[in-house]
Amino acid sequence: MLSCAGADRLQTGMRGAFGKPYGLCARVSIGKILMSIRCKDVHSHLAEEALRRAKFKFPGRQKVVVSRNWGFTQFSREEYLHLKQAGRLLDDGIHVQLMNAHGPLEKRKAHHVFDGPTQIYRRCAV
Repeated sequence: MLSCAGADRLQTGMRGAFGKPYGLCARVSIGKILMSIRCKDVHSHLAEEALRRAKFKFPGRQKVVVSRNWGFTQFSREEYLHLKQAGRLLDDGIHVQLMNAHGPLEKRKAHHVFDGPTQIYRRCAV
């Protein structure tokens, strides 16, 4: 609908007023993660509800899954706490890096000089 002189854009009026998507914005494979939320355990039920409501805005079927890992890291909660207490984790933004048995000796603490990854994981499992 064009009105007035110099109207250079088409107006859509009330078309799509219910928040439906108009086109294709991304192609996502089955099983890929669409959204991630990191929150405290106290607020986990609120995050689950927020994701449940958000999944109705996407076409298809989505699942809300609660991870067993600590934050966005690759370690489980027990593993993370044990490695953090042992001083084996290096902060890297929202992730952490595991300090392994490679690299210069002067950057490592004296009681972790000869620890390899197998010793670390064996201690965490016990």
